[in-house]
Amino acid sequence: MRQTVVIGGGASGMTAAIFAAREGDQVTLLEHTDVLGKKLLSTGNGRCNLTNRFQEPSCYHSENEGFPLPALRQFGYRETLQFFGGLGLFFKDRAGYLYPRSLQSLAVREALLLELSRLGVDTRTNCVVKEIKTENGRFLVRTRDTSFAADAVVLACGGKAAPATGSDGSGYELACLLGHRVILPVPALTGLFASPNPLKKAAGVRADGTVSLYVGEKEKKLMGEDTGELQITDYGISGIPAFQVSRYASRALAEGKMVQARLNFLSEYEKREAKEILHQVFDRAGDCFQNLCGLFPEKLSAVFMKKSGLPVHIPSERLEKRKKQQLSELICSFPLDITAVNDFSRAQVTAGGINTDDVWPETMESRLLPGLYFAGEVLDVDGNCGGYNLQWAWTSGFLAGKQGRL
Repeated sequence: MRQTVVIGGGASGMTAAIFAAREGDQVTLLEHTDVLGKKLLSTGNGRCNLTNRFQEPSCYHSENEGFPLPALRQFGYRETLQFFGGLGLFFKDRAGYLYPRSLQSLAVREALLLELSRLGVDTRTNCVVKEIKTENGRFLVRTRDTSFAADAVVLACGGKAAPATGSDGSGYELACLLGHRVILPVPALTGLFASPNPLKKAAGVRADGTVSLYVGEKEKKLMGEDTGELQITDYGISGIPAFQVSRYASRALAEGKMVQARLNFLSEYEKREAKEILHQVFDRAGDCFQNLCGLFPEKLSAVFMKKSGLPVHIPSERLEKRKKQQLSELICSFPLDITAVNDFSRAQVTAGGINTDDVWPETMESRLLPGLYFAGEVLDVDGNCGGYNLQWAWTSGFLAGKQGRL
């Protein structure tokens, strides 16, 4: 009987173990913490956004841009729903964002654990892998206490984000010892720090807007942008739009590049329409600040006035044309110099990881060492908010478990 060892008991590791066992393999699943699926329990604020009906190449990121697509074509959101439906789950669809009907991550974890048990997978917790060696065409996986022989090994150790759940980056070291290269891991889906932070007085405010992220000093290049509810903090900005572009900020800052975010607080309007609305505000009789409060939260309006160098309660009729233009530009393109991002402890995922140039995209098998497979966040693939990182876990776990036996 073929023997497979899966290292890492998260979403992708459990999926790989299930599909390897369904192929008839004798499977051993090794997890270095005391529980399987620990990070899975916290996803989607405990509701577990399993996947998303909207699937486009732009939802996934890798230095090797085309790498995720061949995998996703084989096991996408439909196959994910089929898989979990077969495990007894029902689903709730919220505008294409798919959750377990119970809105509990625990339901997803328990379904996976039950299937592992039904298939007779040997699960070992508190089992730290120290080394993977090759001997006579097979693998020897050495832990602190024992060793496991295997015909195939799946490395599904996760990245470095949310280390409290067990993601400590140990998979990178194991891969490097086997000849693989690692693209520098950086935090992604996390908040952005601005220094100085001109929005600090508006901390706690939530406002709809667009974040556009630029990289470079003289010639600033637009790297990404996203629209939604911004959360203004004492350190900078948070919320999904900030999260979506944070991977680009992390990478650029790690490379010593200048990063700037520009916030459009009237992004629901076309540029000409936004300009007309602001003209109406500034031409209205009375207090300019109070007029702005008809459009924006009070704290945010005060920041706009201060940043423009205007007295808070200046009458609108005293506002010069030049100042009106300056205020308009500020509201539609508020600049923030980004100097840092939240660290791995507050990041949802890792950008970077095992270089996918050395991995076959159709099978997740190493190009360097046949029989070695990868799954999940340990690879240089990260997705947007909205179920995409879990979709990658299910997809890559499926392929690593099937090991080309499709």
